[in-house]
Amino acid sequence: MWITIISALAAFLFASGLLWLVGANPIQAFGAMFSGALGTWESWSEGEFYQVSETLVKMIPVLLTTLAVLAAFRMRFWNIGIDGQLAMGAAAATGVALYAKDLIPGLPDGLVLPLMLGVSMLVGMLWASIATLLKIKFGVNEIISTLMLNYVATLLVEYLYFGPWQDPQGMGFPGTAPFEAFARMPRLFGRVHPGLLFGLLIAVLLWLWLDRTPGGFEIKMIGLNPGAAHYAGIHLVRKTMLVMCVSGAIAGLAGMSEVAGLSFRLQQGVLAGYGNTAIIVAWLAGLRVGPSVLVAFLISALLVSGEQLQISLGLPAAISLVLQGVILFIFLAGDFFTRYRVSRLPRMAQRG
Repeated sequence: MWITIISALAAFLFASGLLWLVGANPIQAFGAMFSGALGTWESWSEGEFYQVSETLVKMIPVLLTTLAVLAAFRMRFWNIGIDGQLAMGAAAATGVALYAKDLIPGLPDGLVLPLMLGVSMLVGMLWASIATLLKIKFGVNEIISTLMLNYVATLLVEYLYFGPWQDPQGMGFPGTAPFEAFARMPRLFGRVHPGLLFGLLIAVLLWLWLDRTPGGFEIKMIGLNPGAAHYAGIHLVRKTMLVMCVSGAIAGLAGMSEVAGLSFRLQQGVLAGYGNTAIIVAWLAGLRVGPSVLVAFLISALLVSGEQLQISLGLPAAISLVLQGVILFIFLAGDFFTRYRVSRLPRMAQRG
């Protein structure tokens, strides 16, 4: 507990020092970040929640990709390929939105969105299974394979919206044709779409599975000691495939949420590298589902507030990414010292 408090204070001091070094008043900067991400008392009293809604919009892909990362990391399966799985899910959803009506004559409009959801999760799951099979069958390091598959997926998706799926009416703009109304998620308020509800629902289901069932305990046991888990009769291959399929499916859903809930097309800029942010959020949350929801919101607020720093103080919007890295580094340092202290105590007791 004390390590967490000290880490938070250290992160605040380092962030203040960084803002001061780039010529900004830290108090003004933090105030601008707060109002940019959450609004002001005046806007709240007038019933305007635009800034909060924009933070929640940013939170949707961050939360979904974080949950995808967390599911795999609980087993110590280092799925670094979330971006690729998200990209493939987005491409699958786009393919359904553009061509399902032609391939399935008479398909009701109301079934297009559910079909997009199911296909995107299936494709994300299959893409994640490639690295899983390489690990199981040939012992290929999953960090390398999932990372390389990110490049393959990204280039494949770019080929689609630069090539055969490019909008013929788009005047050369890299992107597909806009989705029809039946292939678009409705808006809850502002630009917030049901992807937020999907994220919260998956968080609850993931918490129940990983923290409240024997299967979740087995997954944690595999991550801590695969040999002991195998000796206890846990089927390692089956569990690994299951966890990675869940992880890939959630990432695919994140891709579908981006194209069907926000951009309404597959285009350049949709694949914003949320996988890296998700790893940060998962580690800051200690690979726990509940805290990951809160941390995802805070990191999303930090990302959105970077735009306000640019508008109000003339700072580059990328400063929020630098602050994000500082926060991660300090909290990881705090976690390291906590583990170091725990590992040193038994040795000191033996010497005494």
